[in-house]
Amino acid sequence: MRRSATWMTLWDDRLLEIIRNEGSGSPTELSESDYIRVSPQHVSRRLSTLADHGLLTHLGNGVYVITEEGNRYLDGDLDAEELSDSGEENGTAAA
Repeated sequence: MRRSATWMTLWDDRLLEIIRNEGSGSPTELSESDYIRVSPQHVSRRLSTLADHGLLTHLGNGVYVITEEGNRYLDGDLDAEELSDSGEENGTAAA
């Protein structure tokens, strides 16, 4: 069973699953999917947050790929609550 984190939303698992299945994804591609019902801007924010926590890697030009941690989370082998935000410094998020 997957263990999500308090910072995660309903859409995060679905975004991770699609990116894993497709090999990569961008906000526009994902928001046009029949499985995603939110705006490209919302998808972009979620992808950025997932990347900040190490579940995705941003390759540039809005393209993201899943990381080993992302695969472990989807497989139920990683508690996402244990992931830290890479934008954090001294316990507070960077602006």
